[in-house]
Amino acid sequence: MVGLGTLPVDCIAHILSFTTPLDAARSSAVSRAFRAASDSDAVWSKFLPPDLDLIASTSVTTPPPPPPLGPSLTRQKDVFLRLCSAPLLIDSGRKSFALEKWSGKKCYTIGTKDMSIVWDDAPEYWRWSSLHLSRFPEVAELLRVLWLEVHAKMDTRLLSANTYYAALFIFKFVHENSGFENQAVEVSIFCGSGAERCNIYLDPNGRMRQQSQTAQERYPHIFQDATAVRVIQAREKQFPRDREDGWKEVNLGEFFVDDSPTGEVKISLMEVKSGKWKSGLVIQGIELRPTQMTSRESSRQHIGRRI
Repeated sequence: MVGLGTLPVDCIAHILSFTTPLDAARSSAVSRAFRAASDSDAVWSKFLPPDLDLIASTSVTTPPPPPPLGPSLTRQKDVFLRLCSAPLLIDSGRKSFALEKWSGKKCYTIGTKDMSIVWDDAPEYWRWSSLHLSRFPEVAELLRVLWLEVHAKMDTRLLSANTYYAALFIFKFVHENSGFENQAVEVSIFCGSGAERCNIYLDPNGRMRQQSQTAQERYPHIFQDATAVRVIQAREKQFPRDREDGWKEVNLGEFFVDDSPTGEVKISLMEVKSGKWKSGLVIQGIELRPTQMTSRESSRQHIGRRI
């Protein structure tokens, strides 16, 4: 029997490359050999997405840094940690890209310039502002509308396969806000054969709540053949919470990206029924963040595949 600690560092590194960033970080406490292996490029290059150079090539940094993300980042581990802590602005500043620290899966934030907002080209209703501290050059600030309608979409091939994602609405309120007190905003998420709908409450006075129900229960006319559509149910009621960057986020729902992703995930927020004038909402974007999957959800995933 040969103990792992007696193996050459290169062999240990090869083994660690089949684990996760969290496992590799924890293994550094085992021994000197594991510490050396856990820092090696052979390990961390496996945790970086294979299309990283292509993603980085769309960065808006001027001048763009040579791969991988600048001459000062010579170790693959440093590149990984940089992408976990400081999102990369890409696609002409319309999106940001990052990595989830514990898994290495892809995270994207769709900025408002890459979203469809009804009346955003009318200066009496919306304005584009650079005054709010944001990762994007400009964000959308609501001046006054009766009809709130926001849409975003993302090619699922750009996301990590075999992964559950949470869609998080990133926003804040300015002082002169109104029209959102205890007012439901309807949310829908469509991805492949999965659908989710819920109501969120962006209440600036702190009375924030969320109510959820499946799309099949609320919109039975959409699902003519129940066996042809897998309905993703909202797992928990979520509430807007404060972020460290000074913004708020609320979980709009979750969706699953399968092993061979195709098509798009489509996300919509609407408040068009109350007849209330709304103002003071500032939108930074919608973040698509990998989320943990429980055994119950894993079973539902396989059921969905059989359907």
